[in-house]
Amino acid sequence: MKQIFTLFSALAFATAAQAVVVTVKVDTTRYQTVTGFGAAACDGAMCPFATDTQPVKLLYGPTSKIGLNIMRMEISPNFVGDVRVPEWGNWDTPYDWQGSVPSAKYVKQVGGIVFGTPWSPPGEYKTNGTAQGGNSDSQGKQRGQLREDCYEKFFPWLNTFLAYMKSKGVDVDAVSIQNEPDWWVDYSGCLYSPQQQLKLVKNYASMLDRETYPGVRLISAEPLGFDPNYSNMLLNDPVAREQIDIIAGHLYGHPPLGNLKASAVLAAKYGKEVWMTEHSVTDNIDHLPNWHEQLIFAEELNECMLAGCTGYIYWYMRAHWAFVGTGEAKYNPGNTKNTLLPRAYVMSHFSKHVTGSTRLKTSRDKSTGEGAALENSAYIKGDSLIVMAIDTVGTSYDLKLQLPYKVKSGTHVLSTGNEAKNLCQEKPITIDEATSTVTVEMPARSLNTYIFMIDREETAIRDLKTDDSQSTRTEYFDLQGRRIAAPRGLYIEKRADGSSRKVFLGRK
Repeated sequence: MKQIFTLFSALAFATAAQAVVVTVKVDTTRYQTVTGFGAAACDGAMCPFATDTQPVKLLYGPTSKIGLNIMRMEISPNFVGDVRVPEWGNWDTPYDWQGSVPSAKYVKQVGGIVFGTPWSPPGEYKTNGTAQGGNSDSQGKQRGQLREDCYEKFFPWLNTFLAYMKSKGVDVDAVSIQNEPDWWVDYSGCLYSPQQQLKLVKNYASMLDRETYPGVRLISAEPLGFDPNYSNMLLNDPVAREQIDIIAGHLYGHPPLGNLKASAVLAAKYGKEVWMTEHSVTDNIDHLPNWHEQLIFAEELNECMLAGCTGYIYWYMRAHWAFVGTGEAKYNPGNTKNTLLPRAYVMSHFSKHVTGSTRLKTSRDKSTGEGAALENSAYIKGDSLIVMAIDTVGTSYDLKLQLPYKVKSGTHVLSTGNEAKNLCQEKPITIDEATSTVTVEMPARSLNTYIFMIDREETAIRDLKTDDSQSTRTEYFDLQGRRIAAPRGLYIEKRADGSSRKVFLGRK
């Protein structure tokens, strides 16, 4: 009798859990347009310097299972790029640019974006005379900084990198000023204060050769915890602001809705993109990530979007805690070399569906006190309306979506665990007739992407509102459709009335 009662109670609880309804309202207010998602092809697990192209072939391109489209590579502190050094850390010998070329070429071939980040400029430009950051006994703990008499050499040095990559068939899309300028390290590194970065950009960034490389964009230094002082100082100066195209930073020690969100406020005001260019949620852990850790990663992706991020770039693309397996016996089974790991499929919820979309405003009904752990966001892309929802707890819900347009069909992409059978399952959402209110299931501990097809006959998508933080002035785009801060070279001008024209303007 006790067993029957226990079974009955369990069934009653499950029914009650399913009966919980959380309402999410989506409206037409729009925020940032998302450029994409990616990872780094740097030394270490990439064997070395991205010479093994299997990871990018698995991860990049519209026909891949994951759909990444941004690749980060290191601009090593050399001049020519033809000197091959087998081990990273040989500070006195220029090391390799060539190694990243095979992966970069593939990413460009499938329509992706490639950008370079210096961990250090050439050692002879620095106060400690080496590419090393200086935080080591061997260097006497001398802080490595760019010498002021070498500021005028910095952007010409970046031009040599652009020239080299172009000679190898890779048109680099963007270059950054510095990896983690606020982090004193014993590996390759260089320190800048916000004031030093401002001086460098304001007085010398015009030396970046945008005439020879008309598509190249300049990314700000990428502080360790997305410190807004670095980007705000640039954006508050009208001369420096014209030179910077993308504001960037990392999330170490600072979650997305903190410093990243604060940095995005001024960036949105001036029409700058905001890229999170490095983080690994469970870096160097001694086990393969469990499903809860994968959901925490999904929440980070979602919160970056809510913070105003337009590009999210993970750290290594190949690592047992990343997207592609390394084959290390310590982390097997489940870490077969050059096979996709569960975290890649988690990323694909965003990279396959959110790339190229514009985020819409959402609000959630909290009156019942249910769904406290639920995270969500919404996007529009062409005729598609996309809603992301993440549940990290053991409660399932019915999710009632109040949409701004009538929809006629839908697809539910669902991930509920690390096993292949539980990743990116797809099934249709039943919609009997065009409607703007849809109720969908959201299982416990799940990552959900709901993709709806807008009914064009019932809805005209002409009523998108712009959030107050977005400027309504004339906007400028390069030929790849990427927003730029000011007219430069060959560009497209989009006016406030919706009209556009193609213009060529000589460099100012």
